[in-house]
Amino acid sequence: MEKFANYILSEKIHETRNSVIFRGYKETEGLPLIIKLLKTINPTSSEIARFKQEYNLVKSLDVDNIVKIVDLVDYDNQYAIIEEDFGGISLKDSLKGKELDLQSLLRISSKVSETLGLIHKNNIIHLDIKPDNILINPERDEVKVADFGISAVLTHANDELYNPDVIEGTLSYMSPEQTGRMNRGVDYRTDIYSLGVTFYEMLTGEVPFKSKDPMELIHSHIARQPLPPDHLNPSIPPVLSSIILRMLSKNPEERYQNCLGIMADLDECLRQLHQKGQVDDFPIATK
Repeated sequence: MEKFANYILSEKIHETRNSVIFRGYKETEGLPLIIKLLKTINPTSSEIARFKQEYNLVKSLDVDNIVKIVDLVDYDNQYAIIEEDFGGISLKDSLKGKELDLQSLLRISSKVSETLGLIHKNNIIHLDIKPDNILINPERDEVKVADFGISAVLTHANDELYNPDVIEGTLSYMSPEQTGRMNRGVDYRTDIYSLGVTFYEMLTGEVPFKSKDPMELIHSHIARQPLPPDHLNPSIPPVLSSIILRMLSKNPEERYQNCLGIMADLDECLRQLHQKGQVDDFPIATK
């Protein structure tokens, strides 16, 4: 088994452009942990600053359903963020070869919406919401948001971000404005679009737009309309399809304006499903 400082790296579970993520434990304690290693050995000052920013941002967040950070370790010119391991797996892995029932999908979606709303309430935009960054532990009924590696803090003096020369995030889940091609800033509503793509994939098994060409993907997010989810999966209630399409509006002003409204509509779907065994149409985005 690999080792970093006094941590044993027992299982590689994920890899991103900038980091490699392992399950492991501290030699002296044996408690399960997640070790997020910065890929670069002898990283630049900007890479170190970004890693420290992620650590400080998550440490400062008083939100229950996020993956908690334990420590930041600098060892032999390499850096790692140490996180709790609550036994979760990514939503991406959970969906592979396994179809979740509508009730489970709605419950997970509502919990993620609630957590994202609390993150936004703390003036933070996640900027990389996708199934890889949502962790679930079905046995403990826990759903947590992870990976704040490119997240940003908004202030009242600067209530949107804008840098057309830098694209960060995952293109398949990225809002039109986050691509940097819309000549407008990015605010909390970019996460609502990405969450809509995530829900779309949860319900249909695929993202709204697929291409190996990055420019074609960007064009699709900006100009093409997604096929309604209930056209791909007829078992999806039409009103749930409408909720997702509202989240995927090209213009941020036409999306849900906050996660509270999304959660309210998902909870209404759940209420109807429990009471009637089906979900009928109702007015959406009223909160």
